[in-house]
Amino acid sequence: MRVLLAEDEPHLCDQVRKLLSAEGRVVDVVHNGVEALHLGSTEPYDMIILDIGLPERDGISVLRDWRNAGITTPVLILTARDGWSERVDGLDAGADDYMVKPFHMPELAARVRAILRRQSGQLNPVIEMGNVFLDTRTGRVSVDGVPVDLTAQEIAVLTYLAHNAGRMISRTELSEHIYEYDGDRDSNTIAVFINRLRKKLGPELITTIRGRGYMIDTT
Repeated sequence: MRVLLAEDEPHLCDQVRKLLSAEGRVVDVVHNGVEALHLGSTEPYDMIILDIGLPERDGISVLRDWRNAGITTPVLILTARDGWSERVDGLDAGADDYMVKPFHMPELAARVRAILRRQSGQLNPVIEMGNVFLDTRTGRVSVDGVPVDLTAQEIAVLTYLAHNAGRMISRTELSEHIYEYDGDRDSNTIAVFINRLRKKLGPELITTIRGRGYMIDTT
């Protein structure tokens, strides 16, 4: 799952990026409102973390522009002010949730997980796929209760397919959601990750739709 983090405090950016990356998220970071507006308008993010007090363009105006353009990506706003009016402005502009700085990192991670679950219609933090279980809180995967070690890229592929179970996902879409903005988006490597997942988790978990993409069947 791919997240845009728009925040101008370098230390906080590093903390949040490490936190979300440890849970298998792909995180792009920008430090001003102009870059945030551009990437949020042109890249397929699963959610956005948006600081209200960004330089060049404030977060509220960026969020309003996204919503006016029909961009429905879930947005969690961050604010350094504890005033209720700013939180109301953010929610009225189209934010899905908010957090007031300073905050505890585990709470941020939990709110991100909750937003991603709602976005994909997943109610349980542990996604069950037959005998395969994915704990979205930790990124841990097990088969018949036995833990399985996966690489970061394998977890990213599995997580995106699991959150979109029952829907065919093309190689292009997968590559857009498991690589960073400046990463090498080689959709041909997707087949390699899929083959590895099948070897580790069972050949029947992921179905290939020839010439189109992949799917985790929920039936």
